[in-house]
Amino acid sequence: MTATDNARTSAPAPGPGAEGKEKANAFVGLSRVMLLGFLRDKGTLFFTLALPVMFLLLFGVLYKGGGSSHIKIAEIGRVQVLDELQGQADGPLSALEISKVTDENDALAKVKKGDLDGLVKQDADGKLVLRFSQADQVKSGTVQGIIGALVDGANQKAANVAPKYTLDASKVEDDSTKPIQYLTPGLLAYAIAMGAVYGASFTLVTWRKKRVLRRLRLAPISAGTIVGARVLVSVLVALAQTALFLGIAQLDYFGLKLTGNWWLVVPLVVCATLAFMSIGLLTGSLAKSEESANGMNQLIILPMSFLGGAFIPLDFAPSWLQDVSKALPLRYLIVPAKSVLSQGGGLAEALPGMGILLGFTAVLCAIAWRFFNWDDA
Repeated sequence: MTATDNARTSAPAPGPGAEGKEKANAFVGLSRVMLLGFLRDKGTLFFTLALPVMFLLLFGVLYKGGGSSHIKIAEIGRVQVLDELQGQADGPLSALEISKVTDENDALAKVKKGDLDGLVKQDADGKLVLRFSQADQVKSGTVQGIIGALVDGANQKAANVAPKYTLDASKVEDDSTKPIQYLTPGLLAYAIAMGAVYGASFTLVTWRKKRVLRRLRLAPISAGTIVGARVLVSVLVALAQTALFLGIAQLDYFGLKLTGNWWLVVPLVVCATLAFMSIGLLTGSLAKSEESANGMNQLIILPMSFLGGAFIPLDFAPSWLQDVSKALPLRYLIVPAKSVLSQGGGLAEALPGMGILLGFTAVLCAIAWRFFNWDDA
């Protein structure tokens, strides 16, 4: 018997909990390495945290007063329906900013240009003529609703008959609804998508090029441990982004008011992170270099952000565009997050989105596994 055989014979057998302890140590060690790598990469930090926050601040400042803007109307000559209600602070004209003008052609040109939202004039036979631009569908709908309600009210009074139906005319937009309430979920979703997709994709490509994946495969570490560590780091980054965004949006300057079920955004963010990571796993499995991975990621994230409603609300988009957005995972974070954060939504609004995101994750992970390689060779 050789000395080596004697050493093997005399070595104590590992205890029943030793293997589990090794896996836990490997998981913690990998997570720590990944997290430190993320924190030390200034470019990743900028695009994951700083750039989305800059978008939030920029759009928040630009649209800060957008929720309570008045509709600008030009009154051509004398319009009796409008004149009778002038001066009522809480009347139906409180949403309108009316200016009296005499030059109809000049007013019409301003409506076409966008300086005015509409013009109203009254013919000799009492007919009101309303001209508006459809460039802003919200304001055009508001103008038609208010003027239509005024005409109906005037007709009822003139007939001296108790109305059978009543009409409560109001602006399409609620004054309590601030732009930050739809900006925050959209830009938060964009930030989480950027962080999760790039984190998974670049880690996979870099580790494969540097043969780290090959060494990990030969080491006594399971693939589940490696994936679990990457998931943990991505989720921690996403939750940090969420806390940062909500903290900034709730400042008095922006005025985001959270509803009682706002905490449901946490499981939504976790599910969305998994979905976006699956995209990064797929691009990281297909790409052979960081440059190609970056191109693939940009080709996916930017169109998905615009079509998913991250930057621009899709409420008034064409129906076909809204149908396209329903196939994108970003939508199923933005819409439920907006509901639970500021619209009083609850589990009924959050659970379907979480289910769709997890289903998307399963499908894309299966596809990514098909193209996954431990080595470039």
